[in-house]
Amino acid sequence: MDFLTLLLIAVGLSMDAFSVAICKGLVMPKATIGKCSIVGLWFGGFQALMPIVGYFIGTSFSHTIESVDHWVAFALLALIGANMIKESFEKVEMECECCGNSNPISARKMFPMAVATSIDALAVGVSFAFLNVDIWGAATSIGITTFALSVVGVKIGGVFGARYKSKAELAGGVILILIGLKILLEHTVFA
Repeated sequence: MDFLTLLLIAVGLSMDAFSVAICKGLVMPKATIGKCSIVGLWFGGFQALMPIVGYFIGTSFSHTIESVDHWVAFALLALIGANMIKESFEKVEMECECCGNSNPISARKMFPMAVATSIDALAVGVSFAFLNVDIWGAATSIGITTFALSVVGVKIGGVFGARYKSKAELAGGVILILIGLKILLEHTVFA
């Protein structure tokens, strides 16, 4: 998998975390670099871990579905992307309410959000197993990208509010669907 495709996947996967990071910024009295980094570490760490878990799950059965692996990768990315697009049209207030006004970066609040925003990365890790992607490089790229976008998201939330949340989720969903389509076309039409 080329670097640009991997970067686009990383950006697409990061959009859920970016959206929640915006909400975190909304409820913080002051979004300091330390607080932004804590949010980035939670989201980036889980986004890096989950593809690795998915990859090892996928490698355990990838040889049995090798002839249709590109269809599985396409289906997973398309489903994740479609879900993100659907979520982009939902109300912003629901997600921001779960951030709460107490300590928005406590482990009790960050852990479930980090897990929830990285479930998509688990499924992408499964598709990486079918495509024989270098999982360590991919996971590192996804983690760093998510960290950076989460830090930026907290800052944006602190400055601009939730105005960009739905646009970010929409863009992430479209990116993942297009990458899934690219994988499918490379293995069927251009093979």
